[in-house]
Amino acid sequence: MHPVLTSPLRRRCTTWLLAMAACLSLPVAAQTPATASPSASGAPIRIGMIEGLSGPFANTGEAVFRNLVWATERVNARGGVKLPGGTRPLQIERFDSKGQTEEALSSLRSAIDRNITIITQGNSSAAASGLIDALNKHNERDPSRQVVFLNYSAVDPVLTNEKCSYWHFRFDAHADMRMTALMSVLREDATLKNIYLIGQDYSFGQAVLREARSQLAAKRPDIKIVGDELHPMARVKDFLPYAAKIKASGAQAVLTGNWGNDLTLLVKAAREVGFDGTFYTFYGNALGAPAAIGDAGIGKVVAVADWFPNVATRESEAFYQSFRQRFPKPEEDYVHMRMQLMIESLAQAIERAGADGSPINAANIAAQLEKADVTFAGQRARMRAADHQFQQPLVVAVMDRQGAPGVKFDVEGSGYGFRVIRNIEAQQAEQPHSCNMTRP
Repeated sequence: MHPVLTSPLRRRCTTWLLAMAACLSLPVAAQTPATASPSASGAPIRIGMIEGLSGPFANTGEAVFRNLVWATERVNARGGVKLPGGTRPLQIERFDSKGQTEEALSSLRSAIDRNITIITQGNSSAAASGLIDALNKHNERDPSRQVVFLNYSAVDPVLTNEKCSYWHFRFDAHADMRMTALMSVLREDATLKNIYLIGQDYSFGQAVLREARSQLAAKRPDIKIVGDELHPMARVKDFLPYAAKIKASGAQAVLTGNWGNDLTLLVKAAREVGFDGTFYTFYGNALGAPAAIGDAGIGKVVAVADWFPNVATRESEAFYQSFRQRFPKPEEDYVHMRMQLMIESLAQAIERAGADGSPINAANIAAQLEKADVTFAGQRARMRAADHQFQQPLVVAVMDRQGAPGVKFDVEGSGYGFRVIRNIEAQQAEQPHSCNMTRP
């Protein structure tokens, strides 16, 4: 259906990989897993992770936790953050939002009470929006305890447009950027005439469908939208009625921004009713979705991301294999390049903020995060100061059986992986913004 990218992967592990595998063999503790390197001499720099660690999306929260643990361990393994007074390790502290905005705000208050000045969150644009509002008010009211917010997954475009904040930095491509990347593949499918749009009924899901309608009208006006609906987020246990409607509509494809169990249950139900169309997804590459759809997804589940395990470079393969050595269980196989780049950007910002002996506080870190420009595992990305939207490459890939050309690695031990079909450079993925940022 789509062209295959054919750049061979080398099997030889690099010296770096072997060294990192040895360094990253520490066990994960319950609350403070990012253990300091013996060479780090100062008090830990704490990062408060506010995420749903219980409830229907707990698996996504734990996947984030593993990524942040690994990223901070890597910084600590090289001695921690280097400052004039000595090196300091990074440390993650967990706060369970239970997937609810009010609980996320309560977690923020708890983090502030514990004098944590760096928070991170991502698995809910609604929660992210609430956190931005709360931080704006808190930082203005209490300048001595200001907090900076690093966002790794909340991709409602409004967060770096109308709601942009000096204290908020987004390290994921927003929904319109992801949609444009996905549409670059969808629009080339000349056989596609009917499509069904479905999403979660909250700010992100609404934004995805709104942008899908806009881009389809502009780029493929011949495609008929035969279904357009939103469903309650994290409350639907049986997607069979939705799948039945999709099949009955005559849709040849489904476009969805669903994530977590809402995506897994949707694709599983589609398989059960015999829907054989294509799924164009934001997150169809892991957390149970490939295993749920099985062979029916080969060549028909398309996903967009900042990186895939089968990106064919030596640096990428070493990166992925070292993660899998650190977290070897199949269910732990969900690594995000952007979260690694986020922690590298933070470490860079802290070192630059304190290079002249200045205090390591939120304001000084934010001033340096605006200038972040990092390269890791062959991937370079930078922060755009005007709106605090990270600029990085995007990749579109299609599901295939492990062992097929371009599919060396599967996901979660499912036997299915994703073959890269489109590489989009950061300059191509970049979009204009409407941010009018208030600066302190």
